[in-house]
Amino acid sequence: MDTVGKVIKCKAAVAWEANKPLVIEEIEVQPPGEGEVRIKIVAAALCHSDLYYLAEDRRPEIFPLVLGHEAAGIVESVGPGVTEFQQGDKVIPMMIAQCRECRFCKSPKTNQCEKAWDVVPHNLANAPVSKLSCKGKTLMQFMAISTFSEYTVARQIAVAKIDPAAPLEKVCVLGCGVGTGFGAAVNTAKVEPGSTCAVFGLGAVGLAAVMGCKAAGASRIIAVDTNSGKSEKAKVFGATDFVNPKDHSKPVSQVICEMTNGGVDFSLECVGNVAVMHSALESCLPAWGVSVIVGWTERDKISALPGDLIHGRTWKGSVYGGFKGKDGPIGMVKSFLDKKMNLDEFITHNLPLEKINDAIEMLMEGKCIRTVLHFAPQ
Repeated sequence: MDTVGKVIKCKAAVAWEANKPLVIEEIEVQPPGEGEVRIKIVAAALCHSDLYYLAEDRRPEIFPLVLGHEAAGIVESVGPGVTEFQQGDKVIPMMIAQCRECRFCKSPKTNQCEKAWDVVPHNLANAPVSKLSCKGKTLMQFMAISTFSEYTVARQIAVAKIDPAAPLEKVCVLGCGVGTGFGAAVNTAKVEPGSTCAVFGLGAVGLAAVMGCKAAGASRIIAVDTNSGKSEKAKVFGATDFVNPKDHSKPVSQVICEMTNGGVDFSLECVGNVAVMHSALESCLPAWGVSVIVGWTERDKISALPGDLIHGRTWKGSVYGGFKGKDGPIGMVKSFLDKKMNLDEFITHNLPLEKINDAIEMLMEGKCIRTVLHFAPQ
């Protein structure tokens, strides 16, 4: 049955309140409005950021909520004024926008966009009016996309049209985790050939950062994680060394400095923990080390002594690895199709949407890297 211009009833995983299992519900998805695209989601991956906000009991105003921000799908219909997309296009809905017109989009200095729903894309209260509802209640669209739903609506400035040859069940991981980590190394840190690097945290983002360091030509890449079981996987992506902080009586930053004659050239924190952020900073060479904060948190403040920076260290932040919201996914999909980027190693599990709570449990227990949720064909 033709769905264009009509409300679609479909399945979605709804978070009714914090710290509770998601519930598979029948929801209603409105047609796209001016400048919007309605997308049939084919595959969506689960990210730690989803769990972060699922546990956000300090902010009850964000519930009920449909999570998900790392996915790929097919355009079902387009709203008035949409010229870039048409029915049937393969796309990746994006957590950050790229209007291509504002001063941010025109600048190579940032991947932010003045027309985005917020220049801080985690401020959920400022999201556009949701097109999702269930049982008479509006459902917050997480990061303005909400991809744990069979259908969703997004603004065209936050959707990337990708190569029709791309396998959606694989390139979906480029919507956040892989792009975030890889880009943090190559775009934000600007890792140099022959340099030494340390990557803290070996989830999907950290492993992608390791891959980015290798792609940039780093000669030594130290992978850091409290789970020694991740050592071998890190080597697959290019790590040359592995350090478990629990195996040492001294601070891990001191361990790394002793391993590297004073510190690494580049460090990347991919955990979202302020103590680890500071350890990553202290692991850098004081004279010119660059440390990049990649992991997300807003629960604590970071601090540093002037001496941590005054000798020449640089402390930077990175959202989506510095990739522009449309150009980044397009380029990474091409690299994958050209066999220049490894995505298969990130995907450790495949489950139907109905098993999403099992996927959440595995991610919380560190038993997976990326679980891809598949949606039933319609």
